[in-house]
Amino acid sequence: MNNKTRFNLFKSVFLVMFAALALPAGAVESKDPIKLTLHDWTGQYLTTTLMGEILKKAGYNVEYVQADYIAQFAGLESGDLHIAMEMWETTGKQAMDASLATGKTVDLGETGMDAKEEWWYPMYMKEKCPGLPDWKALNGCAEAFSTPETAPKGRYLGGPVTWAGFDDERVEALGLDYEVVHAGTDAALFSELESAIQRKAPILLWVYAPHWAVAKYEGEWIEFPEYTDACYDDPSWGINKDMAYDCGKPFGWIKKVGWKDGEKKWPGAYKAVRNFKIDNAQMSQMIVEVDLEGKSVDETVAKWMRENESTWKGWIK
Repeated sequence: MNNKTRFNLFKSVFLVMFAALALPAGAVESKDPIKLTLHDWTGQYLTTTLMGEILKKAGYNVEYVQADYIAQFAGLESGDLHIAMEMWETTGKQAMDASLATGKTVDLGETGMDAKEEWWYPMYMKEKCPGLPDWKALNGCAEAFSTPETAPKGRYLGGPVTWAGFDDERVEALGLDYEVVHAGTDAALFSELESAIQRKAPILLWVYAPHWAVAKYEGEWIEFPEYTDACYDDPSWGINKDMAYDCGKPFGWIKKVGWKDGEKKWPGAYKAVRNFKIDNAQMSQMIVEVDLEGKSVDETVAKWMRENESTWKGWIK
C-alpha cells in the first residue's frame, strides 16, 4: 500500500468517525416513531409540525397522526400516541386533568402562548346592541343576531364539536335565547366570519387567540361571569343554582402533554418538547402566512426554523 492509498484510507476512516461523533444527542435512544397528534386548526398544525421537524433534526423518527382533540387522551394513556402539542386551558383543562390523574400521561409544560377563547362579535354589531360586551345584553339583542333559520332566537356559531367548550351547556345554564350552530371545521368557522364582515351581516361566533382574526378585524369578546373551576364542577355555584357552566370560558395556558412512558424511551425528545417555547406574536404571524398569504404549513415552519436556528438548536442540546 503506497502512501497516497494509506492517506485516502485514513481520510475515509476519519470522516466516518467524525460523522458518527456529529450525530445529534439522543439519536440512538430509539428509532421507533414518536407519534405527534394533529387536530383541526392551523396553529396546532404549525406547532406540531415545528416540533416534529426539530425532532427530526435531532435524529428522531417522527410520525404525525390525526386525532380528536379530547378523545386523543385514550391513545396517549395507552402509548398508541405520544405527544400532543396544544392543550388549551380554555377547553381542554378538565380532560387533561383527568388524564394526568391516571398516572399514564405527563404534563410537558407550557408552550409560551396565552390562550383566549370566547364568544366574539365584530364592532359593527355593537351599534345594534349597545349593551355589549356585557352578556346580559344578549337576550335583548337576540333578534339582531338572528338568521332566517334561527329567528327569533339569536345564532351563535360555535367551533367544531370536537373542541368541546360547553357552549350548548352555557346557553342553557344562562338562559340565553340563542341557538348554537357548530362549524364543521376551523376553516369553515373563519370563512363564515370573513363573509359576514364583508356583508356587515349579523354574526356572533367562537374566536380564539392567538389567531389572525383578532388582529385583522375590530371586535370584542362577550364578558360572561368570570370562570372558576367551581363553575364547571359545582352546579350550585353561580347564577344558576341548578346547572354548571353558567360562566365564561377560562383564559390561560396552552400546554404540551405526553405518554408518560415515552419519557423513558425518548428522554432527549421529551426534553426538547419541554424546552419548546413560542409566543402569541410569533404564532399569530405564522397563522397569517398560512391562512391569509396562502403559504403551506411546511413552508412556514421551514422559514421560522431558518430565522430562529439558534433558538430551536438550543431546545435539542
